[in-house]
Amino acid sequence: PVISRPCTFPVKLWLLVNSPCVRSVRWDARGEGLFIDQGLFEQELLSVGPSAPGEEELFKTKNFGSIVRQLNLYGFHKLTVSPASSAVGSGPMPAVAGGDTSYAERPLHHFWNPHFRYDRPDLLIKIKRLTKANKEKLDAGLEVTSRLPDDLQH
Repeated sequence: PVISRPCTFPVKLWLLVNSPCVRSVRWDARGEGLFIDQGLFEQELLSVGPSAPGEEELFKTKNFGSIVRQLNLYGFHKLTVSPASSAVGSGPMPAVAGGDTSYAERPLHHFWNPHFRYDRPDLLIKIKRLTKANKEKLDAGLEVTSRLPDDLQH
């Protein structure tokens, strides 16, 4: 039998982007998408160094490509990061002239999912992993369900 883990990938991601300790993942200005600084993410969350005793690895991979694959499997879409789509001074945005330069020179990825919102952890339950079985259910017009970890349920 398959044991479902209480902390799914979207829940981990939501907790990370809301953590003041994590610098590599940030909400976009509208709180409807997230920016991932690839270099910093690899350093901060996928580092190959030994974990502290008792500290569990956050992700089972050290490869950023695997993280992007997970995002795709959970229905996240990659958006184009361009200075035209961002206004200077409107929150977490890519580096533009006169703006925040902390992301300059590094690959910056912008991902969006309709159920991944800053102020709506309750929507995470709607984010489903696109497995063959789930795809067949969706194609047949059936609902695919999952549950939130107890600490995020209201």
